[in-house]
Amino acid sequence: MSITKPNSAVISGTGLFTPEHVITNEELVAAYNAWANRYNDAHAEKIKKGKLKAKPLSSAEFIVKASGIEQRFAYVKDGILDIDRMRPRIPERSEAELSDQAEIALHAARDALKAANKTPADIDAVVVSCAYTQRSYPAIAIEVQNALEIEGFAFDMLVACSAATFALHRAYEMVMAGTARCVLLINPELTSPQVNYQDRDSHFIFGDVATATIVESMDTCTASQSYEILSTRAETRFSSNVRSNMGYLSRVNDVDPFGEDKLFHQNGRRVFKEVCPMVDRHLRGHLQSLGLAIKDIKRWWLHQANINMNQMIIQRLFGRKASPEEAPIILDCYANTASAGSIIAFHLHQDDLAVGDLGVISSFGAGYSIGSLIVRKCR
Repeated sequence: MSITKPNSAVISGTGLFTPEHVITNEELVAAYNAWANRYNDAHAEKIKKGKLKAKPLSSAEFIVKASGIEQRFAYVKDGILDIDRMRPRIPERSEAELSDQAEIALHAARDALKAANKTPADIDAVVVSCAYTQRSYPAIAIEVQNALEIEGFAFDMLVACSAATFALHRAYEMVMAGTARCVLLINPELTSPQVNYQDRDSHFIFGDVATATIVESMDTCTASQSYEILSTRAETRFSSNVRSNMGYLSRVNDVDPFGEDKLFHQNGRRVFKEVCPMVDRHLRGHLQSLGLAIKDIKRWWLHQANINMNQMIIQRLFGRKASPEEAPIILDCYANTASAGSIIAFHLHQDDLAVGDLGVISSFGAGYSIGSLIVRKCR
């Protein structure tokens, strides 16, 4: 395939799949507290002797104060609130059936294709990029490619909460290099299976969702609105403060493959203290590389992990609080959706911008990893 290198690449469409099931803070707290009380009663003697720690209770007010989250969506709600199970009940599908992750990916992909005025025949590459994939191979992206009957190539990539922006970077590079004319990026964030619903400090954090984005040459764009990608920037720094250790080596390590350390866990205070200044420096440096100032940016579509983190980053950047128009928040409704958060914000809060307005899409999370794009509305 021979492709002429374009002068610019654009985001021409986005898609969003929202599961039908909602879990409120009140529901989650009721289940967790019932489990915690039962645990404490069952181990009362050991707790009294200091051999075990009592499980702390939670509240809806604590969750809102700690995170800004009021509810989350669940691909499967059944089982999560059952104190004898405390995890979603998702039946295994046969190898002949569409996988769960490919199913939600397809919903978002078709939404994005429609928004970009594209058909599967227009797509040269498919990238599924998220925090977790449900299997090692074949790639979920190739399964989606097959379901949509797309020619070309597809691959999966995992960059935790920066997976969506890092995938956008790869798509931008493919289009600008002329190795693909149009790229479909999908973030099927099926996070609930990795949540420890027996941990007071993390059981409320994540929700399930899928987002998708189309990146193509400006020359081929026929969408009603689009955003030129002016610049991309990424950085990583190793840290164990956010981890998920689930992996195939558990089989030969002779350990519990579903133990607490194999699920999502973090040192939240350290993450807050270390990541906020990193993101501030990253974003300032990215803007300065283009000769731009904070005041030049009309909208900030930031990673949606924690309201306090977002507010701290904005306070450092602006020297003040931001309005919902300047930095929209969606985590109150969607919770932390891993890499999809900034894309949800972009998808839901872009129609009011005028041609020429500048915006920043940014993610930050485990790794540590930070990714950003500076975009300009061109339609």
